Amino acid sequence: MRWLDLGVIVAYLIGITWFGVRFRETQKSLKDYFLGGRTAPWWAIAFSIVSAETSTLTIIGTPALAFRGNLGFLQIVLGYLLARIVISVLFLPHYFRGEMFTAYELMNRRFGPNIRKLTAGSFLLLRSLAEGVRVFAISLVVSIILGTGDELSILVIVLLTLLYTFEGGMTAVIWTDVVQMVLYILGALVSFFVILNLIPGGWPHITEVASQAAKFQIFDFRFEFTTEFFTRGYSFWAGILGGLFLTTASHGTEQLMVQRLLSARSQSESRTALFASWAVILVQFTLFLIIGVMLFVFYKDNNLPPPKVYDQVYPLFIWEKLPPGISGLVMAAILAAAMSNLSAALNALASTTIMDFYRPLVSLRRPHLDEGYYLKISRYSTVLWGVVLMGIGYLAKQWGSVLEAGLGIASIIYGGLLGVFFLGLLTKRVSEPAAMLGMTAGLLSMLYVKFGTSIAFTWYVLIGTSITFTVGLAASLVWPAPGTQSKS
Repeated sequence: MRWLDLGVIVAYLIGITWFGVRFRETQKSLKDYFLGGRTAPWWAIAFSIVSAETSTLTIIGTPALAFRGNLGFLQIVLGYLLARIVISVLFLPHYFRGEMFTAYELMNRRFGPNIRKLTAGSFLLLRSLAEGVRVFAISLVVSIILGTGDELSILVIVLLTLLYTFEGGMTAVIWTDVVQMVLYILGALVSFFVILNLIPGGWPHITEVASQAAKFQIFDFRFEFTTEFFTRGYSFWAGILGGLFLTTASHGTEQLMVQRLLSARSQSESRTALFASWAVILVQFTLFLIIGVMLFVFYKDNNLPPPKVYDQVYPLFIWEKLPPGISGLVMAAILAAAMSNLSAALNALASTTIMDFYRPLVSLRRPHLDEGYYLKISRYSTVLWGVVLMGIGYLAKQWGSVLEAGLGIASIIYGGLLGVFFLGLLTKRVSEPAAMLGMTAGLLSMLYVKFGTSIAFTWYVLIGTSITFTVGLAASLVWPAPGTQSKS
């Protein structure tokens, strides 16, 4: 036990929880609780978007990718930029017409209540499974700190996050995201310089050893229309197309991200936040991948065997090699990312549950209920989802690499979501039954792709979107939208 490090971690956990709970006073309505009252500046929303994209999976999984491979993961980030252009042009104008709380209200406007429930239900399934993997990732860090896979410690972190999310709503989520992002970036910078100082010969030696092992390779332009092309996850083509479709789906159709875009003061500020977040993501991924390369050189120079679980290579180094106090700070930074993402997921899951399912159903029978009632139920929904995520987290231990497992789970459902949103935004002929058939076909196809093929997860969203859009469009020949039959 290193009491100084543990003291730093405990102080952080208490401090961030206290900071988040303080926002309870501002929560007067559903707009406050789910959209932060639309008062946050664009730069805070940009940091919050980055924090939502960055989880414990990213911080411990990205260095591991470079440790055992190279910098090829950066190819996906190029697709992230293209996706932001698509979202700003195609999605944002629709989201800022009127006042929306969730992404799936847009589907209700275009198609009807059934597709709204299907898309919202898909999000709830997607986010709960993916977030469960992230909750499990906390155990990889906690097991190093305490020398055990102590589920009780995971429970404490989840409960503390649940507390300030329950009290402070989206306002607490955004501003704790800002604090936590600054903390884990500082932690990564400290780690960078400590590792650099521990390697004799410094950066010139790192570049020499890493270059010999092809660690600095970024681009893979090989293009051969074979099975191997689609099973190779990190190539230029998979990065551009896979990153484009993955991020368009995650940032354009998933409530976790759309909720942040809707929290901006205006459409222009939302767009600014979206593009600013990409610049930060590029720097951040590069930093974590370079740390992985440096750890490879450190292990090679010292003839150390790699850890049994590659995802532990970065947190193990922090805990064993950084000075007392500093290692506690960096570990707190990793936990900060976990709490940041968890709080965002809890609020997004609660908002979708209440606004897309509970409120439309209850308001038909009890239209007199006021905002205070729904605000109270929203908090109860947040607690319920906290329990669900902990349960999934305990089941996620057998799902392989935490980063790729999280992205893989998300990508199964993203294709169906993005495909049906494209049907809604790019066509007029497609009716609600046709869209639902298309989305169902997309989801079922992706289950086969995931469990019946060796296709890399970077292609999942492109495949799922194409199937959903094609089937939905074809089905509209049988079930066209009202008023479009004569135009066929």
